Amino acid sequence: MPSELKLGLIAGNGRFPFLLLDAARAEGRQVVVAAIKEETDPEINERAARDVGITVHWLSLGELSKLIETFQRAGVRHAVMAGQVKHKQIFSSIRPDWRLAKLLLNLRTRNTDVLLGAVAKVLGDEGIELISSTAFLEPLLAQEGVLTDRSPNEEERKDIEYGLTVATGLASFDIGQTVVVAAQACVAVEAMEGTDASIERAGELMRTLNSEDAQDAASTLRRSLTVIKLPKPRQDMRFDVPVIGERTLETMIRAGASCLAIEAGRTLIFDREFLVRRAADAGIAIVAVAPRMTL
Repeated sequence: MPSELKLGLIAGNGRFPFLLLDAARAEGRQVVVAAIKEETDPEINERAARDVGITVHWLSLGELSKLIETFQRAGVRHAVMAGQVKHKQIFSSIRPDWRLAKLLLNLRTRNTDVLLGAVAKVLGDEGIELISSTAFLEPLLAQEGVLTDRSPNEEERKDIEYGLTVATGLASFDIGQTVVVAAQACVAVEAMEGTDASIERAGELMRTLNSEDAQDAASTLRRSLTVIKLPKPRQDMRFDVPVIGERTLETMIRAGASCLAIEAGRTLIFDREFLVRRAADAGIAIVAVAPRMTL
């Protein structure tokens, strides 16, 4: 098969790799999957067993040389990253090979963007171009506007506007993509734990504040949670693209959140129809906003 029809897929966790895999195969691409032992769902093997156009190679997070060799042997010249790799995995569980160890020693900072950008450069130097992870999934990008039957109420709109200011400021530091707000107060900010864990933490905090013992002290925060998830101002769409799906929504429901704001055009929505129905059942409003849009 011509090399331009081959695609390398660096697969993290969740459904993202499977959606990208299906979209690439629908375009006639042969897909060479680099499955990460610490993250990728083993179901990817079953998917490959049913489709001769898919091959799967398992490797660990720190095996950068093996990744390059795998793609080069298969004749891969273009690759995508799809699926989350937990930040704490990258910085705690990783056992770097010589090539990655050398790269890590030369990093000016140890945040995810810098690390993945450096990996992308190494791949490029070896003849493997890393392309946008949305290249095959543009129909799944959020369109601007209210996505649910219910629009954010006045209190939620205030929380979104405040949360946009906080999230935009934090995003430039590559700390995280998510801010959780209640009554124009910042309840939680995403760090290495990831979006869902930050929402869960906000829910736990609000349950504590709203408990009977803390009722008087928490009177100013007795509100529902609003979740704001934004890409970075100069988001590199080759990796770490914001994604929302069933897991995010179910986490919001458990945490007692009532509203979700995302950025239009740069956030992927998985299972949109299901998500809208489930949000309606739970009374959750979802809105896709332009950067710094006034609501």
